[in-house]
Amino acid sequence: MSEPAPKTDLWETRPTFLHSDKAIARYIGRPAAQFLKIEPAGGLVLLLCAVAALVWANSAAGSTYGEFWHTEITVDLHVTSVSMSLQHWVNDGLMALFFFVVGLEIKSEIVSGELANPKAAVTPIAAALGGMIVPAALFFAFNGGTPGADGWGIPMATDIAFALGVVALFGKRIPSPARIFLLTLAIVDDLGAILVIAVFYTASLSSAWLAVGVAIVAVVVLMRLLRVWSPTVYVILGVALWFALLQSGVHATIAGVVMGLLFSARPLFNPEATRSRLSQKVLTPLDSEDTRKIELLGRESQPPSERIQRRLHPFSTFFVLPVFALANAGVPVTGDALREAFSHNVTIGIVVGLLVGKFVGVMGTSWLVVKLGWGSRPNNTSWGVMAGLAIAAGIGFTVALFVTELAFSGSELLDQAKIGVLAASAIAALLAVLFLAIATRGSKGAAASSDSEATAGGDGSVKSPALGDPVDPRG
Repeated sequence: MSEPAPKTDLWETRPTFLHSDKAIARYIGRPAAQFLKIEPAGGLVLLLCAVAALVWANSAAGSTYGEFWHTEITVDLHVTSVSMSLQHWVNDGLMALFFFVVGLEIKSEIVSGELANPKAAVTPIAAALGGMIVPAALFFAFNGGTPGADGWGIPMATDIAFALGVVALFGKRIPSPARIFLLTLAIVDDLGAILVIAVFYTASLSSAWLAVGVAIVAVVVLMRLLRVWSPTVYVILGVALWFALLQSGVHATIAGVVMGLLFSARPLFNPEATRSRLSQKVLTPLDSEDTRKIELLGRESQPPSERIQRRLHPFSTFFVLPVFALANAGVPVTGDALREAFSHNVTIGIVVGLLVGKFVGVMGTSWLVVKLGWGSRPNNTSWGVMAGLAIAAGIGFTVALFVTELAFSGSELLDQAKIGVLAASAIAALLAVLFLAIATRGSKGAAASSDSEATAGGDGSVKSPALGDPVDPRG
């Protein structure tokens, strides 16, 4: 009796819906999945939600915008309860996930990215510092000694999604080292914004709850030292830290950053040894136990920070940030509102800070560091491209709006500051596109380096170190 012919089709039964020939899969499913992988996609969704918020707030149903986002929501935990408006649940709760991803990015950069190489990191770090100090100083020059002075932290921020989205429009015409420069600058910028929020935008402190938060951080560190690898444990500790900081007076989103920085950026298993073990396994018949071991080996040969970041990045980019934009970008833009805003020093200070301060701070500091020989300009990157990147750094949006809410919550200056952030970010994006188009005219992108592209992902995420890098449990 002859043996049945082996199956040549990859699928054991039939393909998944997304891979099928169904019309919905072909014309909606696969195009949508492809769209989510395009670099500017996150920025585009963020922009659409910001526009939607503006349209909603300025429509005939504009009164419902404030009513909806100020709806009080209470979560009863029996022992205690948390009651906040829907907008605050977004800003204090959902945004903690965004800052958690930022914390993971910073950790990856420190352990295996640009920040791990002091010489390569000097220029973007200095540019980031210049891009924070000069805008804040310019804002303070307009608003020092006035009620608007509290907003000095607003023009310090750079929006990673929008800035990288603008650069992505030019494809390989922008060299990969230039992209990495902007990514590193934006990450250091975010770290600076986080420190500013923690130190200067904390109204009052509860020492008891702050002590609880410190104790939870100590427990997380202990779990790391004991090599506890269960995600469930860290999720529980992360939620507990968020609640403790919320009650302490320190902004609750700082919990996300702290947890991100405490996650390991080194794999549990040595990648080189894992690859050798897997190559042996795939040559033999597999039972369920073998499959489980292969799954474990494959998963734990990747740094947890990278693995979790890769999973959460789409949720953060395509849900958390768009919802934040919907909840915070809705401001009246009538003729009277615009005239009042642009006649006020808060709005002017933000616009000047983001457009002039960012450019002067980033470009001036980069030039100075390179000329002094302390750092180097990104490979294959002209000063014209550097100028375009410096302008793109003036796209504040997400974190700038976030700081605006902290600085002017409940104040009549809130809407004026938001108009300044939205206007400056839109102008910075347009100017960056114009400058980069001129600077890269005739460029074919030959300078793009595949090695550099492996370091920085198109979505702004930082990739893992190459296979064979030493495994350090302290990472």
